[in-house]
Parts: sequence; C-alpha cells; structure tokens
Amino acid sequence: MKRPGLNYQSLEDQVQKIISDVATKGDAAVRKYSKAFDGYSADKLEVTKEEIETAGAEVSPALKKAIQEAQRNIQTFHEKQVFRGETIETSAGVRCWQKQIPICSVGLYIPGGSAPLLSTALMLGIPAKIAGCREIILCTPPDSQGRVSPAILYIAGMLGMDRVFRVGGVQAIAAMAHGTETIPPVNKIFGPGNQYVTMAKQIVSRDTVAIDLPAGPSELAVVADSAANPAYIASDLLSQAEHGPDSQVLLLTDSITLIDGVKREIQVQLEGLPRKKIASESLENSKMILLKNQEEIMAFTNAYAPEHLIIVTENYAELAEQVINAGSVFLGPYTPESAGDYASGTNHTLPTNGWAHSYSGLNMESFTKKLTFQEISKDGLANIGESIMILAEAEQLQAHSAAVSIRLKKGNND
Repeated sequence: MKRPGLNYQSLEDQVQKIISDVATKGDAAVRKYSKAFDGYSADKLEVTKEEIETAGAEVSPALKKAIQEAQRNIQTFHEKQVFRGETIETSAGVRCWQKQIPICSVGLYIPGGSAPLLSTALMLGIPAKIAGCREIILCTPPDSQGRVSPAILYIAGMLGMDRVFRVGGVQAIAAMAHGTETIPPVNKIFGPGNQYVTMAKQIVSRDTVAIDLPAGPSELAVVADSAANPAYIASDLLSQAEHGPDSQVLLLTDSITLIDGVKREIQVQLEGLPRKKIASESLENSKMILLKNQEEIMAFTNAYAPEHLIIVTENYAELAEQVINAGSVFLGPYTPESAGDYASGTNHTLPTNGWAHSYSGLNMESFTKKLTFQEISKDGLANIGESIMILAEAEQLQAHSAAVSIRLKKGNND
C-alpha cells in the first residue's frame, strides 16, 4: 500500500525555504521562483481584466459549450448542498441554532505545469461563488512566455473571480498565505497540486492559514471481477496515470484472467497517448493485485483509502455499500472516473495519500463556517440552571456556576 513519494524531510526543507523567502521578500521572491520553476518572471503578476475579457476569443465554441455544460451540472449538485438550518428547542425556553457564513477571502490554486487543469477552476470557483465568499483570488502558473491558459481565464471571467495571478507552485501557496505587495493574503487556500504544493499547504496550515484538504498526486483504485471489460479498465487506469509520474493506479481483482487482459490493453492504449512517457513512469509506481475474494478486495480498498475508486463488478451496488474510505466512488461499467473529473457534477478535489480515512472531498461546507447561536428565556434558564451549576462546580469552576445563580436569585428582575 505504499504510495510513491520523495524524502519528506528533504521535501519539507526545500518547501519551507521558499515559503520563508516569499514571506519576507514578497513579490521579488515570487518572481525569482517563478523564473526558476516556470521559466518566466512576470513584471506584472496580476492578469489584467482586459486579458480575462479577451481570453474567450481563443477558446473554441466546442470547448465553451463543454465548459458551460460542466458548469450547469457542478452548480446543480453543489446548490443542493447549501445548509438550511433550523431552530431547535433543546428544553423549554432554550433555543439553539446555526447560521452558515461564507469564508470572507479564499485563494484558489489551479495547477498548470504540463497540463493546465481548467476543470479545477470550475470545481473551486463555482462553490466559492455559491457560498458567497467576498473575495476570490485565483493563482495559476504561466508557461515560459508568461501566458495563462485562455480556458482558465475564460472560466475565471465567466464565474466572476475577483483577481487572477500568473503564479504557480509553492510560491503561489506562500503568497496567498502570507500576502505580498501584489497578492493579498486569504483566509483559506483551496486546490490540488503536486507533492511540493501539498507540502506547502500543510506547512502554511500549521500557523498561517486554513486549507481545504491534503490533495496531492492523483490516484485511482479499480475493483473489478472476471466479467469486467479489460479495455474499459485499462482506459481508466491510464486516465489517472497520465496526470503525472508521481500518480498511482491500482487494479484489485480476484481474476488472473482479467489482469492478463488489462495488461495487454494497457500496452495497446499506451502507444496512442501523447503523454505516454508520463503515464509509463506512473505505471512503474502502480500495481495489479490478485486477491482471493471480494471480501479481501474490499478490506484492502478501505485500508488503502483511494482518492478515486471505481467498482465495476456484477454486484457493484452491493460492494458500494461496503465502502467506508474513498474520496469519490464511481459505480458500474459506464461511469468512468473522467466523468467526475469534468462534468457529472461532483467535485474532483479529493483527499489523496490515504487522507480519505479522515477527510471528505471538497463540498459547500468547505467554503463556509457555521456560527452557533442560543437564546434562553428566564424560565428556560430556570429549567437547566441547576444542571449547569452542578457541572460547573464538579469542574471547580465556581464563576461559571455563579453566572447562573446570580440570574436565578429570587427577586432579581434584571
């Protein structure tokens, strides 16, 4: 179950140095690291409104249509998650309720690198807007000419992002955490990334800013039986392997025949991929595991806690009920993981590296916080006051008890 990874102490040391530089030197450090890692040092880190407005001209009508369909589905799914609280009377005269409040300022990190993830702009921007966050900034790395993906800019304009910066990697996370002369600090940082970005998010979350979840290199586990289509499975494994050389994909099955068929299909399909080299490196970290039966398979799956889990067995509905640890689950032969990445409506920002044991994927609650309110009448305090005082005194906190008793004294009409 070991994930591919670097020496984490060495990784943390490298990342911490960059964060410290950005925290103390601001824009100058951001430009230095952008030049080192992206090959471009921008005079102006911020993308202009004119660039955003004109970006749509470079996006094909077909891509615009696909983006708009994805937007509709993602918006529909996330709008249904909006919290609708109710007032609860826990005892006579004691009313309690919660109010959901948007996080004031959020920073969205959109990976670029070898493949700009324009879909991530939808996955982060849509719930941020639904939540009502007051300031939404977006950071994404430029290419060596300083250009940001026109599709990402088109989406930023369509969704109404407040500010966009051509900054990527650790330096982007550091800038959003600490603020620079140009990039404002935010209250919470969202978005996936490579191991460096993930480490940066974890470091800044210790004492500077909140983060969504640990979302690092992509991973996928496929649970399949002898009836599964080897070509479908191979395509799913390759769809995640092509993300990056540090991605990991697994096939878990009780059929050696299926494993043989998937191996053959992978070799055939791999030849036609433009990102063959990246996918091949990822496959070196990946495994096909033969287990005795479905009970073993599901035990392994829940212990591994994959970011993405595809179940393509004849009894997939039954096995789905046994899943307790996974970021997002895809059921049946016609539900490729790609659907969740782009347009089914669910969010693709998910916990990786086993964090699905304790984290959910991104959802509307990620962009909000809940304030708790309570209102107690005089009779209500009389109803629960004795219990409050006894509990306070049991903890030897006399002032807590006195705050109740002073209100309950006979003749006190305040």
